[in-house]
This record gives sequence, structure tokens and C-alpha cells, in this order.
Amino acid sequence: MDHLACFTPADLAGRTPPDLGSYRWKLLAQGDSWFSNARAKLNAHANLLQELVFKSNTVAVNCAGTGNALSHMVDLESSPEFVQLLTGPGAPVWDGVLLSVGGNDLIAAARTPAHNWNGEPIPLELRLLRRQTEWGPPSAGVARYFSEPGWTTYADYLRANVKHLLSLRDQGPSAGKPVFMHCYAVPMPRPAGAESSDELGSSGPWLYPALKAYGVPAADWAAVSRLMVFHLAQLLKSMAADKAAFPGLFVFDSTAVPLALAAPGSTGISGDWHNEIHLNHSGCFKIARAWSEHIEMVLEGKHLIPVPTGRKGRGSSNS
Repeated sequence: MDHLACFTPADLAGRTPPDLGSYRWKLLAQGDSWFSNARAKLNAHANLLQELVFKSNTVAVNCAGTGNALSHMVDLESSPEFVQLLTGPGAPVWDGVLLSVGGNDLIAAARTPAHNWNGEPIPLELRLLRRQTEWGPPSAGVARYFSEPGWTTYADYLRANVKHLLSLRDQGPSAGKPVFMHCYAVPMPRPAGAESSDELGSSGPWLYPALKAYGVPAADWAAVSRLMVFHLAQLLKSMAADKAAFPGLFVFDSTAVPLALAAPGSTGISGDWHNEIHLNHSGCFKIARAWSEHIEMVLEGKHLIPVPTGRKGRGSSNS
């Protein structure tokens, strides 16, 4: 098993660019801080790509690069290197695209306050948490704090962005190639921020102050976090299952990987977590090893299943 070889667009443009043709699988990567190569972030917490391993020699050109990673899915549109390498003249034919997206958008939606800067209420469909006067009955469990109208807005936004990304893929030489996304792990809301400001425009913590501001009881914080991350996982998996609307999308369910939770109230590295929302090296190792196997099975065609007689082509599962 070999670690994924990672390069940046700058490496490709350098005086001695890597020979991508010497690798069996060539991947293009883009994403949030889970993929970021920024030195400050690598010093602070792990990069999921660094822990991917494959039986066949595999390379990725990582457009998360050394600058700020994506803070929102729509930033893909303003990522010229990624778009150029995916669709531009002379772009390579990639065997697949690796994406780490949606998590920052979820955190940003959860952090949307109940009122705007001049005290006017922000509509329920534009936030993920409910004010105390909007809470449902205790019988609803932690779902009583959760804004389903806000979730519908977020889900529509994510679906539209992923569809747009798949359309970009199909405009270039890698049309129809698999796009790999991962779900996220469930963070423990706690006062553990980053060493410096991150791509969300904050040094954190992120969920902890939001849940405090909305008055959610501390005993329910972990369950609220789990509810949101599992909603996102189900959304991503449902998209991957809809092969007509999201062709070639494959989603790995990171929530199924057992991780050591951070201790409630801890302020630094705890369990498999570096801070409130970023994994440390042990956490990345656990998820990446499982995701690697999923990716390689798809690349080798082992995900393919027979299609009933009378239908053209071959179908595939997304797990």
C-alpha cells in the first residue's frame, strides 16, 4: 500500500513538473480545511489526503493548495485552477475527482444568529437552529431545536452546487468520471478553537458559541451536533443514490467510522480531534484508510452490478 502522492497546481506549472503519466490513477482534488495544504493548517491539524493509501500508485493534484481552503461550495466557481484543470484546454483526463465540501456550509448555517445586526428576526428558513420560543415539544427530542425549513434551504443549496460541479466535470475531458465525496465526522461542541483564523473567518470555536447563544441545554449539545451531521450524511448519500440526477457521484459515509470523541468541555486536542471541528492525525488515519478502499474499488470497477435485461449500460451502487 502506498500513500497518495500529492501535488499542487503550482507543482504542475513548475520547471520540473511531476510525470502524472507514471501513475495508474490520476485524481483532481478540491475542498475545505480537511484537504488544505496550508502550512499553518498542516502544523495545526491533519490533512485527510495525506492519509489516503492505495494498492496501485495514485496521484492527486490538490487545488485546496496552500491558500485558504473553500469556505462555501459556491467558492468552486471562483477557483480558477480547479476549473481550468477540470475543463480547460489541455486539461488531463482525470480518473476521478476528490471533494471535501459541504461541512463548512453546514457550520456556517448553524452559526446563523436568530437576529440580524439591527435586531430583526432572521427567518426560520435561513437558519438551522430555533429560538427558545420556537422550540418544539420535549417529546421531539433534540429535533425540537432544529429548523427543518432551514434544513430544506441548505439541502436545496447543496444539491444545486453538486449538480453544477458534475456539469463542470462533463464539460471537460473527464466527462463521466467518478466524483468522490465524504461525509463528515460528528464533532463535540466545545470551547476548542484553532490557533489562527481559518477559512470560516474565525479562529473558533464554531458550534459551541452558536448553541450557547440559542440557549440549547449543554446536555443536548452532542446530540444536536450528531443530528446535523447525520442529516448531511443522509443528504449526500441520497444524492449518490440518485444516479439520474447525480451521475457518477460516490459518497463515503464517514459517520460509520468509529472515532474517539472529544471530551465535553475540553479546550485542546482530545480523542481523535485537534479542535472542535478538525480531526487530528489519528482521526484522519481512521477515516482515510476506510475511504481509500471505497475509492479504489470504484476506480477498479468493483462497484459495478448487473443491470436487468433490456436496459443499456451498467448500474452501480454508491456504497
